[in-house]
Amino acid sequence: MSKVKYYYDSETLSYRKIERKRRTTLKYALLFLVASALFGFLFVFIASQFIQSPKEKELARELENMKLQYQILDDRMEEAVLALENVEERDNAIYRHYFEANPIPEEQRRAGFGGINRYKKFQGFDNSKLIIESNKRLDILEKAIVVQSKSLDEIAILAEDKEKFLQAIPAIQPVNNENLTRMASGFGFRTDPFTKARKFHFGMDFTAPRGTPVYASGDGVVKRADNSASGYGKHIRIDHGYGYVSLYAHLHKYNVRVNQRVKRGDLIGYVGSTGRSEAPHLHYEVFKDGERINPINFYYGNLSAEEFDKLLQKASLENQSLD
Repeated sequence: MSKVKYYYDSETLSYRKIERKRRTTLKYALLFLVASALFGFLFVFIASQFIQSPKEKELARELENMKLQYQILDDRMEEAVLALENVEERDNAIYRHYFEANPIPEEQRRAGFGGINRYKKFQGFDNSKLIIESNKRLDILEKAIVVQSKSLDEIAILAEDKEKFLQAIPAIQPVNNENLTRMASGFGFRTDPFTKARKFHFGMDFTAPRGTPVYASGDGVVKRADNSASGYGKHIRIDHGYGYVSLYAHLHKYNVRVNQRVKRGDLIGYVGSTGRSEAPHLHYEVFKDGERINPINFYYGNLSAEEFDKLLQKASLENQSLD
């Protein structure tokens, strides 16, 4: 029950009851409500500045976790960059140098991205700078990896071609050492066995018994296996590619046919004395781009250093050839 208030009326010398008007009551009620609303808003505002709600605390933890993850990502990218730089250095200084390929310039490996702003979608956030820088580094790293991957693909092709090249070069002696009677004559001026005149001998003569196996000195394709070339008798010519051709003359018989593909060390024929020959032996020649060259420069495939040195001494003697 609300209290009743009175006031003293000096004219009537009596106490009179205070009657509150309805407008006044509404006025005070409205003022109270406005004051309460302002106080409540002020309280909520101050509380929001200093007191976090559970949701805000959760979001804050997620933000800190995101910063930590970006930092970890940045550190891992730095490790990846260092590892990639090591591969790039070996790629330029060893692999590409060995296969005679031009090194890849640094500006090509680390090139950025021009044109439109690729990172506009990351702008306007509290941590935009961190996010944009991380994405920039990641994009440059990805591009560098693509460049290096393509370089390694190129190196793999060059290596495969180099392997084919090394297998194709006529790099072994066509007759095994244990089957040889002797290395009769080398490349250079020698005495002709028939005319006794001094003339240039364009191959090497290996004496061996008739029927001794003759082997392909490198991978290639048999281009000739006939006796229609003057002086050579029954002979074989193998095209090794890369401008190299090897010739095996004065054979007793063949073990290959024309257009047959052979590998280094394959049995292709047998020693004989057909054609312009004084005794059973193998006359062996090597051509490079159509020019005869000294076969002794290619015997690195099956001779030791000591054996090669002895062969070199014998080949350098200006004696009589056998054809």
